[in-house]
Amino acid sequence: MEEIRNQGPHRHEEEIDDDDTISLDEAFFINDNYQLTNFTFGSQELQLFSLHAASTDFDLTGQVVWPGAILLNDYLSKNTEILQGCTAIELGSGVGVTGILCSRFCQKVVLTDHNEEVLKILKKNIELHSIPENNCPTSHGLSAEKLEWGNSDHVNRILQNHPGGFDFILGADICFQQSSIPLLFDTVKVLLLIKEDRKCKFILAYVSRAKTIDLMVTNEASKHGLQMKELPGTRRIVGNLEGVIFEITLN
Repeated sequence: MEEIRNQGPHRHEEEIDDDDTISLDEAFFINDNYQLTNFTFGSQELQLFSLHAASTDFDLTGQVVWPGAILLNDYLSKNTEILQGCTAIELGSGVGVTGILCSRFCQKVVLTDHNEEVLKILKKNIELHSIPENNCPTSHGLSAEKLEWGNSDHVNRILQNHPGGFDFILGADICFQQSSIPLLFDTVKVLLLIKEDRKCKFILAYVSRAKTIDLMVTNEASKHGLQMKELPGTRRIVGNLEGVIFEITLN
């Protein structure tokens, strides 16, 4: 998946005994040896900097492209007409593979992540796709903003910067840890409500890894007064796991 949320403080120290503690520098956990990687979705080709294996810090899974992003991008590349001229915000963008694909068709795409290290590579990939010399269409209307789910300051800044709201909220492989799921749906509901015509849709590419998470996602959607509909023909195996795309809207 593209990211894990709200997991509490990192453990960057290993206690040996009551008297001795080894302190490890944060850089020990970070792999920033990004590689320019080619991705093809239908007729669309993307080049992005990413890792082939995430850093050892569990908060940095956004450095790699996960199966749910492949599932969502395959779907969107076959249904580009729904994106034409629209606006979108992506949650847990990671390296930005989904948001950058959408920028080929959308009027505006806001890519978000909460991790500063991930935001660095996300912004680098946005810059890469703003340069005409790349052998691919130039992406327009792309920006990156920090957004931690459930953080009222971050959410309010999004509301202030984009008062008209969005046509789509996008999420690919972002339901991974139980503690983050209620916060995700808190944020999604606020973003759905920005759009005055109530026509905003949350498109979630979900990969099943645990039955408890499966149940929690559906329960949280219901608790938040949201309708969850499986998009026909999207259920398939990705990365040896079952994936599916949901369309989630206000009731």
